[in-house]
Amino acid sequence: MNVKEVVKPIDLRSDTVTLPTEEMLEAIRHAKLGDDCYKEDPTVNQLEEMAAKKMGKEAAMLVPSGTMANLVSVTANTNRGDSAILEADSHIYWYEVGGISAIAGVLPIPVKGKMGVMNPADIEAAIRPESLHYAKTTLVCIENTHNRAGGTIVTPSQIEAISKVAKENDLRLYMDGARIFNAAVALKVDVREFTRHVDNLMFCLSKGLSCPIGSIVVGSEEFIEKSRKIRKILGGGMRQAGIIAAPGIIALEKMIDRLEDDHKNARLLAKGLVKIEGLHVDLRTVQTNMVMCDVDGLGIPAEVFVERLRVRGVLTNSISKTRVRFVTHRGIEKEDIEKALSIIEEVVKEIKTESKR
Repeated sequence: MNVKEVVKPIDLRSDTVTLPTEEMLEAIRHAKLGDDCYKEDPTVNQLEEMAAKKMGKEAAMLVPSGTMANLVSVTANTNRGDSAILEADSHIYWYEVGGISAIAGVLPIPVKGKMGVMNPADIEAAIRPESLHYAKTTLVCIENTHNRAGGTIVTPSQIEAISKVAKENDLRLYMDGARIFNAAVALKVDVREFTRHVDNLMFCLSKGLSCPIGSIVVGSEEFIEKSRKIRKILGGGMRQAGIIAAPGIIALEKMIDRLEDDHKNARLLAKGLVKIEGLHVDLRTVQTNMVMCDVDGLGIPAEVFVERLRVRGVLTNSISKTRVRFVTHRGIEKEDIEKALSIIEEVVKEIKTESKR
């Protein structure tokens, strides 16, 4: 019986599909452990100290996921019945199951930005005035890099301008920094250039940094202590969590600089896609490791295009009726991008031929 060779797909769906390195797996096996609810896990403590120092903040806290990190942080920054201003296409608003309303009791006020960046004047205009009738605005949330905008960067100067509005109106400024290291690497600046303008933030270990699980919440000691109690309420109080923290330490030590490889591959992919008739990519938005491609010119829904690619071995996601998102990450090499482009071009030709019948 002939056994067909299994061809590994080119997985461009997300940088969440990254696998841990061998060094990370060994670190998990040899991690020193303790009960983190008692703050007795030495590996967790080491990671949290590293993260706080790297971000220029007083303290940090490990959580299982980015969604939990955002929910914990919004809850810790607000009171039930408050309102929070966030970008209209932000991850917190679109993809986190309405948790800030369902659990934190916070009313989101969406403000449309340009390439994921809110105009400070629009933020100021969205602040609810003091009134018996309004949900008091107490928080502004920014996302860096911005997912639905295509991995675009909110620059340090833009954050500073937003921070100015927040401070003048006695609002806290929180950053969903899931991919903040992508932003820092792309602009070739220390990550603290971004973080010094915000009150608190989170970042993910499990995306481009290749850890199997985990995110970090960072802020003042008071904020983190409050966040620990909220994490516990949400079921995030962990025991021997050093098995999660151990690869995180390696990520912060060794996995940040290599993000530039992902950015180069994203640009290579984008430049190839713009050459294919029927596809459109706004190259201004290709700033880090994402490429948003509009397939409206093909005359088929994005989800159909995604399925056509899937059966040919290229995995990606549709994020609207006409847009497809490609994400580069560790495990995707230049050769994979070139092969993916060849397959995409073939699929587009097939679709055009079919449309002429």
